[in-house]
Amino acid sequence: MRACQPSHDGYVERDGVKVFYEVFGSGDPTVMLLPTWSIIHSRHWKLQVPDLARRHRVVTFDGRGNGRSDRPAGAEAYRPAEFTADALTVMDATGTERAVLVALSLGATWALELGALHPERVAGIVFIGPALPLALLSSDRLAHSFTEPLDTDDGWAKFNQHYWREHYREFLEFFFCRCFTEPHSTKPIEDAVGWGLETDPETLIATQLGPRNHGGQVFDPEGAAELAGRLRCPVLVVHGDEDAIRPWATGARLAELAHGELVTIEGGGHAPHVRDPVRVNLLLREFAASLAPRPAGAQGRAWTRALRRRRRALYVSSPIGLGHARRDLAIARELRALHPDLEVDWLAQHPVTRLLEAEGERIHPASALLANESAHVESESAEHDLHAFQAIRRMDEILVANFMVFHDLVAEEAYDLVVGDEAWDIDHFLHENPEQKRAAFAWLTDFVGWLPMPDGGPSEQRLTADYNAEMIEHVARFPRLRDRAVFVGNPDDVVPDRFGPGLPSIRQWTEGHYDFAGYVTGFDPPSSPTPRRCGPSWATDPTSRSASSPSAAPGSAGRCCARSWPPTRWPGAPSPSCAWWWWPGPASTRPASPATTAWRSAPSSPGCTGTWPPATWRWCRAGSAPAWSSSPTAAPSCTSPWPTTSSSTSTSPTAWTATAPAGGWTTPPATPT
Repeated sequence: MRACQPSHDGYVERDGVKVFYEVFGSGDPTVMLLPTWSIIHSRHWKLQVPDLARRHRVVTFDGRGNGRSDRPAGAEAYRPAEFTADALTVMDATGTERAVLVALSLGATWALELGALHPERVAGIVFIGPALPLALLSSDRLAHSFTEPLDTDDGWAKFNQHYWREHYREFLEFFFCRCFTEPHSTKPIEDAVGWGLETDPETLIATQLGPRNHGGQVFDPEGAAELAGRLRCPVLVVHGDEDAIRPWATGARLAELAHGELVTIEGGGHAPHVRDPVRVNLLLREFAASLAPRPAGAQGRAWTRALRRRRRALYVSSPIGLGHARRDLAIARELRALHPDLEVDWLAQHPVTRLLEAEGERIHPASALLANESAHVESESAEHDLHAFQAIRRMDEILVANFMVFHDLVAEEAYDLVVGDEAWDIDHFLHENPEQKRAAFAWLTDFVGWLPMPDGGPSEQRLTADYNAEMIEHVARFPRLRDRAVFVGNPDDVVPDRFGPGLPSIRQWTEGHYDFAGYVTGFDPPSSPTPRRCGPSWATDPTSRSASSPSAAPGSAGRCCARSWPPTRWPGAPSPSCAWWWWPGPASTRPASPATTAWRSAPSSPGCTGTWPPATWRWCRAGSAPAWSSSPTAAPSCTSPWPTTSSSTSTSPTAWTATAPAGGWTTPPATPT
């Protein structure tokens, strides 16, 4: 799921070639994120678009040869001048008279041409890892021919058209491993290889032969230097000093020639906007803001002296999972009981905000800017199947976008404490950017580390171990970034497995780095030590059938129901006596379900209503734990039925049943008296 959707998109056509573009956000100046080498498309800007679009109008387009743009045949179609002309055509089509240009790698060639040859269209340029002929490439890159067959495929010998035709994926993996030289870059490499597979070897060969045979002035060292010297707009160059694609000296020389500013990412590779998105996003917004029109009138600012400030806490509650919202409410109430003068603001997302509002909590307005993590998890849920590790990995652009919202909030408002209940974005990016910490930070979670799924094989074993190793390195390097790390549960709840080969035991490491809070449910658990069955009919009616649907993650109700209903999916024919059990989450939302079904749940009393064929329903309180049975004719149990009133049809004092009328329910059935 994308963190930011375009306001509109479309195609431009020039000389028979269609180029796809997208437009996001609003605000001056417009920022145009240019395409790079067509080995990838415009999605490589996914970590920049949401943050920029909160302040500026943003235009992106897929370079010819990849993405949703055409793949014309022939090397001449990929001359630098063609990409430059495509950019101008997109600017015209989107009504962009002037823009700040941002270019990665080979995109620097058309950015340079635009700035030098069309200065009236360019307000400023940011070059990231510019691939310009302003410094010598490494000797191993220069040692091999691109066009001639080679008797080796070691190292940069893979940068060869004949190798690409036979081993295209292997080349992509080689190349992107050198783009991302930083440790723990598995996700960027995986993304880039996937984007590279969206084009084909012959197209990629043409993108290389075009500049080599028809490059023009920008591909000549003296010509590129002359164009750089002609730039009159502000210039920022960002370059990693461990760039294995283009040497840092290239960026340094460009900044010198263009009289621009050079920012060196020490330890950075070729694409720092991907591996260090927070730092690059801050650089981009600072650069763009310096070129924005100044608002008319005086702009006043206020600052409150430290001892005059109110005690304030910012609570960031994850929308993923059943328990967070209620336990966070309980914790916030206890904090206020201990410190009556404490003000608590919530940075949260739907559906958690619905529960918080019902409880009278203050939702910070910045919450409206968050990209919805719950919706992403729902989009990743294939009916009953949710691969949590991969879902979190694929949530990278949402996590970056939401961290930038958090960053701005704590930079603009003073907080004494930040509480993050599984706020993965905050914890990860504060460790990556520790200088951005502005308040005491308490980190809460009920699981530590990732373990591979059996069907993931050796690849997932390596991935989870790499993610775990990065987390361990973060905590070891910055042990005081988390002022308090709290595990919600007990030591025995932590698995004894190792984080991975050569890594410590998860339980032992957690015991050494966390405090244990025990269980925080947010509601009183049942007093009975054993669960009771809801109704005696299961023991007396062997022909009855049951179906159970727990709703674990917010937003998953629809997928659970679509999978479980109708009862004919279970052994046996449908019957009016078929009982349906539902454990709704405290944040269950209206699902997209079959026409015969509909239900809702309120955050304060999360039951269900339904318009189903006649059937007997059993209702269980949200948060109660179902006891499963492998037999479809056996009744599941619930530890805390809902509502807690007696029933004439049940011997249990805390359970009741109701039989739907012929037309089904449209409101919750009345509690029996």
